Amino acid sequence: MRTSAGTRAVGSLAPVGLLALLLTGCGTDDPRAGCTWMKDQDPAPRAGSTVILVDGSASVRGAASGAGGPDYARAVDALLEERAEAGDTFSVGTFAGAPGDVDWTIQKRSANWKESARNSGNQKANRDAAIRCLAEDVTTAQRVVPARGGTDVLAALTTGAGLLQDVEGPRRLVVLSDGLSTNGCADLRQAAFDSETEVKAIASVCATKGEFSELPDLGGVNVTFVGLGHSAGAQPSANQAQRAWLSRLWTSLCERAGATEASCTTSDAPVGSAPAPAATGPVPADPVVPYRDGSSQTYSLPGAALFDTDSARLRPAAMEPLTDIAVRARTTPGLDRVEVDGYVDLRGGSGNDRSLSQSRADAVAEVLVERGVPRSSVAAYGRGVSPGCPSDRPTGDVPAHERLQCDRRVDIRIFWK
Repeated sequence: MRTSAGTRAVGSLAPVGLLALLLTGCGTDDPRAGCTWMKDQDPAPRAGSTVILVDGSASVRGAASGAGGPDYARAVDALLEERAEAGDTFSVGTFAGAPGDVDWTIQKRSANWKESARNSGNQKANRDAAIRCLAEDVTTAQRVVPARGGTDVLAALTTGAGLLQDVEGPRRLVVLSDGLSTNGCADLRQAAFDSETEVKAIASVCATKGEFSELPDLGGVNVTFVGLGHSAGAQPSANQAQRAWLSRLWTSLCERAGATEASCTTSDAPVGSAPAPAATGPVPADPVVPYRDGSSQTYSLPGAALFDTDSARLRPAAMEPLTDIAVRARTTPGLDRVEVDGYVDLRGGSGNDRSLSQSRADAVAEVLVERGVPRSSVAAYGRGVSPGCPSDRPTGDVPAHERLQCDRRVDIRIFWK
């Protein structure tokens, strides 16, 4: 058989290239050594699939240097070993910032080690290498810096579930996150973290039928949440009761999305600490979720008593109740903060809903500051159209005009340490 000059040249270099490859893979600290076979490996028939979603937001990244970030790779090492042993395909990605955006570190990579080599010893070596490489993929995903701050866990679940639609074998979603969504229907920035009623209310809103539903289709999917309530960086720490509340919330949302009770598991146990992932650029700040501990008081003031129609100018009659609230806030020991939430009703033009509600909240906040509440302790938020009257007010038999008055309101919430 004839051999071309080009083929002879390649053949003569093959031993050199093989030797270089072996030297690279042996005695190296590179955790990816020995995993190149996974890039082109075909999955086994009816193989399962595991999608790992890593929260990349500032709330779980830890300090700019040193320890502080969660050690997600170690937290899931047993799961990686189990699913690699089963020969799953794996996808690992980072979510944060824009809702639904996932930056994939690897996507649909097969761990079919039983068919990766003919020799049983090489097969087992590939299996062990795959476990190491997948752990490194999780760590790599933690280093990804999102373009924007904020977190939408449900939107990430929807994207991850999309990769599992055509999988015939077992399907698994693993979410490595503190669970503190700051976007979408499960936005927890105003959550009280203290009641089953609130859990049911959030799940009900997220499960709205039709085009406004934000729940993914998790039917037939095993979902595991790891690290709930364990944040880093500037995000306040949750106590045990608040972590348990987060577990109940995400279990409820998981079940409402179609998964069974047995297939929705959560862990609020500590995940250990690792050196904070090196950032490749400035990390966008995350909205803070200020955990509520029950030490608060809410005052709801009807907008009609405070403002003229479509106006943010306070009426003279508004000064008496606002002065009373300011005095209570500044004289009660242990003041933490005061939050002013402005709401409007559905009758306003959608273009100025947010602007008007913000202007009204700002006007009320300014009066509180003028009457002695420290400016550093007061924050004003324009919430736009009201989602409804506070939960402690029955609305079923209330006339429409009274419901509108309830919607046009300003809530002043005082929190104590």
